Amino acid sequence: MQNKGLVRVFAILFGLVCVYQLSYTYLTYTKEKEAETYAQQKYPESVEDYSKLREVAEGAYLDSIGKEEIFAGITYNDAKDKELNKGLDLKGGINVILQISVKDILEGLANNSKDPAFNQALLAADEVQKNSQNNYIEDFFTEFEKIPDAKLASPDIFANKNLSDDITYEMTNDVVKPILRRKIDESVTSAFEVLRKRIDKFGVTQPNIQRLGESGRILVELPGAKDVTRVKALLQSTAQLEFWDVYKAEEIFPFLFSANNAIKERLDKVKEVNSETDEVTEIVTDSTQVDSLKSDADSVVDDLLEDAEDSTAVETQVNPIFDLMAQQGGQGGPVILSVEKKNADQMMAYLNDPEVRALLPQELRYVKFAWGKPVKDSEIIDLYAIKGNRDNNPELSGGVITDARQEYNQVGKVTVTMQMDGKGAKKWEEMTGRAFSQRSQIAIVLDDIVYSAPGVTTGAIGGGRSEITGDFSIEEGQDLANVLRAGKLPASADIIQDEIVGPSLGQEAIDSGAMSFAIALVLILIWMIFYYGKAGAFADVALVVNILFIFGVLAGLKAVLTLPGIAGIVLTIGMSVDANVLIFERIREELAKGKSQADAIKDGFNNALSSILDANITTGLTGLILLTIGTGPIKGFATTLLIGILTSLFTAIFVTRLFIDGYGKNGKELAFSTGMTKNLFKNVNIDFLKKRKIAYVISGVIILAGVGSLFTNNLDYGVDFVGGRTYTVRFAKDVVPTTVENDLVAVFGSAQAKTLSTNNQLKITTKYKVNETGAAVDTEISNKLFEALKPYLTDGLTYDQFANGDEDKQVGIMSSMKVGPTIADDIKQAAFWSVLGSLIVVFLYILFRFRKWQFSLGAVAAVFHDVLVVLGVFSLTWKFMPFNMEIDQAFIAAILTVIGYSLNDTVVVFDRIREFFKEHTTWPLDKNVNGALNSTLSRTLNTSLTTLLVLVAIFIFAAPLRGFMFSLIIGVLVGTYSSLFIATPIMHDTVSKVGLKEKTKKEEE
Repeated sequence: MQNKGLVRVFAILFGLVCVYQLSYTYLTYTKEKEAETYAQQKYPESVEDYSKLREVAEGAYLDSIGKEEIFAGITYNDAKDKELNKGLDLKGGINVILQISVKDILEGLANNSKDPAFNQALLAADEVQKNSQNNYIEDFFTEFEKIPDAKLASPDIFANKNLSDDITYEMTNDVVKPILRRKIDESVTSAFEVLRKRIDKFGVTQPNIQRLGESGRILVELPGAKDVTRVKALLQSTAQLEFWDVYKAEEIFPFLFSANNAIKERLDKVKEVNSETDEVTEIVTDSTQVDSLKSDADSVVDDLLEDAEDSTAVETQVNPIFDLMAQQGGQGGPVILSVEKKNADQMMAYLNDPEVRALLPQELRYVKFAWGKPVKDSEIIDLYAIKGNRDNNPELSGGVITDARQEYNQVGKVTVTMQMDGKGAKKWEEMTGRAFSQRSQIAIVLDDIVYSAPGVTTGAIGGGRSEITGDFSIEEGQDLANVLRAGKLPASADIIQDEIVGPSLGQEAIDSGAMSFAIALVLILIWMIFYYGKAGAFADVALVVNILFIFGVLAGLKAVLTLPGIAGIVLTIGMSVDANVLIFERIREELAKGKSQADAIKDGFNNALSSILDANITTGLTGLILLTIGTGPIKGFATTLLIGILTSLFTAIFVTRLFIDGYGKNGKELAFSTGMTKNLFKNVNIDFLKKRKIAYVISGVIILAGVGSLFTNNLDYGVDFVGGRTYTVRFAKDVVPTTVENDLVAVFGSAQAKTLSTNNQLKITTKYKVNETGAAVDTEISNKLFEALKPYLTDGLTYDQFANGDEDKQVGIMSSMKVGPTIADDIKQAAFWSVLGSLIVVFLYILFRFRKWQFSLGAVAAVFHDVLVVLGVFSLTWKFMPFNMEIDQAFIAAILTVIGYSLNDTVVVFDRIREFFKEHTTWPLDKNVNGALNSTLSRTLNTSLTTLLVLVAIFIFAAPLRGFMFSLIIGVLVGTYSSLFIATPIMHDTVSKVGLKEKTKKEEE
């Protein structure tokens, strides 16, 4: 090896850099353990709510030491910023994909146009989007073009005063389209920046936010975040802050009397019709007439109470509106009345009924009714009457806010103060002056909820400074100030996919991942020494260096370590042994030829290099595809796999060589085997090609059985592919999944409950309201889940304890995931193209390396065979296996890894076949192929065995990854088989014996 000194220096320096990068993680860990110990001592378990108090105490402790020097000028804050990032599945937290509504943006750009063509195209685009892979804007354009004479640059659509600088009436649709695309991109970018500012102030360390292509989707990852409801509200709030004048209670009360009498009169008519119907029933024999009369009566009630929850209760009311009223508003105040929360929808349905609103006097015709912010732990909410206008635009909106902060008022209550810009300050002074002179109030409305409606007692307020009061907690005040300061979203943001992992489940994942990592490493180290003796020990040292490099690079790149990422590292350890095995086997061959140790080592490394590079490049190509299409944990798996491939190549080719050369430079003999393994596979002479027809039959039977099962038994598709919500719920005692499932079906209509890892933990999946988004729907479903599971939960467990998580949480929702049907369809498409793309890329690479399409055909046929076998096994066994075997993104990662591994094996065999053709030009084709297969058999079985040891260790100790590992175990077994009995025989059967020999002779010339 040339430039040994340079390689040695580089390896040492690179190792020191990795140690330096990982030192931040160590320093962070030590300080956080100190904080944990401090909190435990301060709040023992005997204290009520000790878990939450400990969390606050830990945060306070770390804040207090954040800027103190720990070592060599490094503070805790510095170390925290540079530590190795842990993903959600290891640290707990929240991962969401938000869909910014392009429809909202288009409506805003068109000034909420009422143009029939515009709105028809929007409705059609909504429908098409359910099964479309296009962006919303492209489907909108397509549907708009279908409307005769429809013009985007119409004055009633986009050629309006707001877009007059960009769009003019004479522009064609093709000219307007790129302008609208640019405007939408600007709006999504604005939404991205608003969300980034909100998240930066949220207090989560190492957040990740990124745009996903041009679809208007934004990925947000918040490791360590625990309050699910708070995070979702923060992300989805549009922050539509508005300032409105309000009516006083006495100005609205005459209308309430009129409305009450009108509704009462209508209900009395309903009762009269029902009474007459009952009398007619006694003498009318035609049941159809009776049904018709009752239907007419019922339709009156249905029209009136379309949004009401309990129509039976309504029919018994004497005064419909006043019977619902819990409290009347005070004279001169802005609160009209108060009702119980359960009656809010019914009250609003009454007040907004068209016939009732027709009773409003001329001066009140634009009134808007809005509810106030609910008071914590109260079932009563207040109703306000806002002075609306024809255009429904407030005099002052939140766009004028330049700063907002959470503070305390004179009596110690949490408030939010705001500062406005010059234009806003002027308008605010005008509004407050008017309110002062009229002794009226100004409502501060955020997202259609009245937070407060203060009066003005000291005259017009200048300077643009104002205050929002309400029954805020400190966190609510901080979040509101954060949202106002960051600005409003330009359109609604719906969570179309989310994944929530509780902190205790994350800690369990770390423990299981570390255990599997340690077991796998020990097994590999022992095996290498057992099989190769001292040379194996040198390979072990290189392996440990390789692990240091992997973690150091991850920390330096600020990549995220996930549980599949740990699996990727452990798998890399198993596969990285392959390079050393290839080298050592070639050295043993050279020694068997009688070469000196120095020459054998030199030639062994040189001869193995081609196979090592080919095998790792093919695996790396599948890793790149995974990195491109994957998200979250899958991207973490691909990242560690790719880093591991690069570091493994360096340590196997250079670091191992340094140790071996250094040992033998003084003439010391180095045996590349032990007494037990010296003659293993030495004189093996198996006629693989003779057995190929039997292999074809066996493979054919397995594939046919699998394909038949795919059509009849199907696969267990996860929510990634079909959409829905899934929850990992843990119970204090073992539960029977079928019994729980029956209770869930009664609540949700459709649900599945399957045991996950242990008998006291279930994976619950439902498609209930899968098409609906928003925090309210998520809360509704988790509430229903809580109520349905109450009989199986610990007595006294509250909903908050069930849904949200403490550090030591052991019962309740441990993790959850939601995938909307649109994004599920996208994931399916991406999975299909990733597998197909990997096959095409592999075919082209092998064609490039071996220059004959028969080699490519053999390799791709073997890979296709392996994929079908793995799918067939999953289809045949998923109903009775005692672990999760869902087909999800992790499974696709496994399939692509199987493709890479299978190719790794196949390429090594093909490389040796090519070598044999060059060395043994007079041998017949069968002898060359069989000879190559036998000469690589030791390497093939050795690598497969070490990889299987690793996978089995992960399978046993990392319960959440059992389905993932099972697919890889099947893949390694079938991949080893296919490289021997499928890939090579197919190549043999499709190549011309004469043509190959002629090609070989030409290459030699």
